[in-house]
Amino acid sequence: MSAASQLDLGDAEPARVAGLAALQTGADGAPVVLLVPGYTGSKEDFGPILAPLAGAGLHAVAIDLPGQHESPGPVEPDFYTTASLGEVVRAVARELAGAGPVQLLGHSFGGLVARAAVVAEPSLFASLVLMDSGPGALGGNRAALITYLEPMLASDGIEAVYAATEAIYAAQPGYVAPAPELAALLRSRFVAGSPAMLQGMGRTLRTEPDTVADLAATGIPTLVLYGEDDDAWLPEVQDEMAQRLGAAVVRIPHAVHSPAVENPAATAAALIDFWRRLPSRATLRA
Repeated sequence: MSAASQLDLGDAEPARVAGLAALQTGADGAPVVLLVPGYTGSKEDFGPILAPLAGAGLHAVAIDLPGQHESPGPVEPDFYTTASLGEVVRAVARELAGAGPVQLLGHSFGGLVARAAVVAEPSLFASLVLMDSGPGALGGNRAALITYLEPMLASDGIEAVYAATEAIYAAQPGYVAPAPELAALLRSRFVAGSPAMLQGMGRTLRTEPDTVADLAATGIPTLVLYGEDDDAWLPEVQDEMAQRLGAAVVRIPHAVHSPAVENPAATAAALIDFWRRLPSRATLRA
């Protein structure tokens, strides 16, 4: 296993794409890969795989969704639905589509958003990767944690929610505290987020309907990829979703819910292999 962290950005450079904060790397004019983060995440969650993707001949762009980290967002929680955010992703895809339809990847909640974007306008996209995402609403302990912290967000604010979340995770068996520099990034990006984003995305995560059939009907080539120990949408749930989509499945070893950080070498290799097998594979380097 070759674990990394959100500090490992290689030679990726900051950018603005369709008004959103982004990290990008790779040659201009190369096939574009657009990477969409999950709830409470950010573009840095893809940092360790950006250099390998660029090395394979791709132009990789990771974004913050509206309200996340360095991207401003509306102050109305009702904005943060997969339909609205999918429209944002489509706007980004249009801006990046000079080299043709983009390869789209959504992580966790970002997978629900990416799915909505593809269903709404499939011609913008050459393929879709659902990374540690699921067929519909999130359940289990992660959804219960969002519900538990929701009143605190309203009464005490986003910094209190972060402190409470960290205390809950620190009390779990096997917890390993991040190094100070990484801990500072994780805290700063969380508290920089919009409270409306946190509330709205949290609500959407717990109520999103199953639209797998709509995605299947687009015919867009899809890969379902997840950490072998994913504790959000369980592996068997994602396997069943892949079966309904007729999609390939890759389980990333030594990874839980963030394989791009927990095992970036295996994650990048699996993604490059998937994209290389598509009709545009001749544009990728061996």
